[in-house]
Amino acid sequence: MRLASFSSSPLLPLLLPTGVRAAMRRLLACAGAAALAEGRVHFSETFGDGWESRWTVSTKGASDEPLGEFVPSAGRWFRDEVEDRSIQTVGEGKRFIMVAPFEAFSNEGKDLIVQYQLKYEQDIEVGGGFLKLGAKLDDPTAYGWMSPYYIMFGPDQWDETKSTQLVFEYKGRNVMKTDGLSYFQGKDFGVSHLYRMVLKPDNTVRVEIDQEKVYEGSLKDDWDLLRELIVNLDDKKPRDWVDVEEIDDPESVEPDDWVDEETIVSDQKPAGWDDEDDGEWEPPLVKNPAYKGEWVPKKIPNPEYKGMWVFGQKLNPEYVDDDKVYSYADLGFLAIELLQKKAGTIFDNIIVCDDVAEADEFAKRWKALNEVELAKKKEEDDSKKAKKSADAKNNDHKLDHDEL
Repeated sequence: MRLASFSSSPLLPLLLPTGVRAAMRRLLACAGAAALAEGRVHFSETFGDGWESRWTVSTKGASDEPLGEFVPSAGRWFRDEVEDRSIQTVGEGKRFIMVAPFEAFSNEGKDLIVQYQLKYEQDIEVGGGFLKLGAKLDDPTAYGWMSPYYIMFGPDQWDETKSTQLVFEYKGRNVMKTDGLSYFQGKDFGVSHLYRMVLKPDNTVRVEIDQEKVYEGSLKDDWDLLRELIVNLDDKKPRDWVDVEEIDDPESVEPDDWVDEETIVSDQKPAGWDDEDDGEWEPPLVKNPAYKGEWVPKKIPNPEYKGMWVFGQKLNPEYVDDDKVYSYADLGFLAIELLQKKAGTIFDNIIVCDDVAEADEFAKRWKALNEVELAKKKEEDDSKKAKKSADAKNNDHKLDHDEL
């Protein structure tokens, strides 16, 4: 305070010796740099005691849709059951919705770092393990599965289609990255992964999973946020365009003995039929025992096939460049909102900040746990291999004994 009040006078510094004034300038410069470098944590959650008070569990699912629960759990493998306690989804084929509000802020002119830890205890088959960030909420209890958001980040899968999704909102549209990112929630169930997204003021994004870069690129290039090109609805399919992928094989000929008559006239007059008493017998139609079905020629690839025709693109007449597509004015909540066919997913160590050093401190928690998980997984895998090998030897021994 003394330094600040002294420096606020335009005359007093001039009375000081040159060396003192130089030292003062260096001190003020260092103080200013420290203030600029100081990072801020906007939200963090380790799911320790009292986590329920910081989160609102929503009931705003679709009509008649069952909602799953979040329960404390350290998972199958952990270092310390209390210290590693997290929250886990419970309930098969359900939607999970939980939101945590925080003091609203703008990321303009600063990095935005979103990082969290995720562990699948089993293959969820369908659904996601992502987080969403959005604008300040007037009523967190009203947040539901159709509520708007700014950013969605994390793994998503629909049966065999798997990727890490990164979605940004721009002028009311949620836009997904053109190509999905690598998927890490594979077969190493019980092992945690660390997800980090860094959104920068130069409109670039960096994604790291398990502290390894999986993507770095431009919002403008890899997301259709500005819509520089739009579908040209005036485009016409050429008359000679061939989009029939297969044709009948001209060399495919119906066999001479092929029978495609499903019914025939019966020649079996019922025994005891009397034309005088029963009337003239009219032979009925019966199922043809030689019927082979409708013959169809073999299909072959069409040599004229050009692929499915799609409308071309044209320059968007309403296109306007924007150097702040990365910026959101009122980030104010974080939500876990997802659907899972099979549950058991564990979320932990969430942080939203603008300082990589703060995120790195949280990453140390993941690293320590991950090393334990990998060691225990290896121990379990080795045990299974040993048992499988022993069973195979026992079976071979039994076969040899039976042959004797």
